[in-house]
Amino acid sequence: MRRYTIHIVLFILTVASTWIVGGPAYSFAIILILLGHEMGHYLMSRRYGIRATLPYFLPFPLPPFGTLGAVIRMESTVSSRKALFDTGVAGPFTSLLLSIPAIVIGLKFSTVVPVSHIKEGVLRLADPLLFSFIQRLVLGEVSENYEIFLHPIGFAGWVGLFVTSLNLLPIGQLDGGHVAYGLFGRRSRAIYLIAIAVMAFITVFYNPGWLFLLILIILFGFRHPPPLDDQTPLDGKRKFIGGIIFLAFFLSFTPAPFPEYVEEIKQLFHWF
Repeated sequence: MRRYTIHIVLFILTVASTWIVGGPAYSFAIILILLGHEMGHYLMSRRYGIRATLPYFLPFPLPPFGTLGAVIRMESTVSSRKALFDTGVAGPFTSLLLSIPAIVIGLKFSTVVPVSHIKEGVLRLADPLLFSFIQRLVLGEVSENYEIFLHPIGFAGWVGLFVTSLNLLPIGQLDGGHVAYGLFGRRSRAIYLIAIAVMAFITVFYNPGWLFLLILIILFGFRHPPPLDDQTPLDGKRKFIGGIIFLAFFLSFTPAPFPEYVEEIKQLFHWF
């Protein structure tokens, strides 16, 4: 039992921190999404005999999320590209499946209000394509003079898409890096370079808020250790799933998730 103490304590602290930031509905929904993501990795690791830890939740009792997410650590070498692909894809696939109903439910409980009724300081979000599509299905067209006051469950779904898209960046040790290596083997290095170049372009010319993430990716996430069987390619079914999951990345990613902060960050960098 003692070996699980740190996992339990971090989980309880993350429930508390998300509750403080967003209330009970947000806390329940985002914890479910994060837990689903990490357990997808964990259970698939167990299936392939890969030693892995239980999820470490990361509490952060400050807005906007109340958490820095959750991680598991794989403690043994991956046997094949198939095992690497399945383990990498299981997490984001699960969190995506959980985020979509959270968005639908949250939108149904949300209110549409005139822009003039929105108080100053309210967090505004940029909607990825998938969120916008679901919003149109649930609420129809919303006039430019109105805003959606998003319910906490809907916000948890939005955060779920945000976290899923970041994890699906096809770089190094991120989930997208595992999927890319499973699909392309050592040739995935070219994909890493292209992805880092695109993120650098977005950071320099559009949203400097990505700078810290870009530095972390360059320092820690660039290289990917090969599995024991580095030669056997994936079957057609997994290649198709890989295409679907990267389509999900493009539909879930937004270059400036918090548009009001972009100009403030640019001014800060200009001042320095």
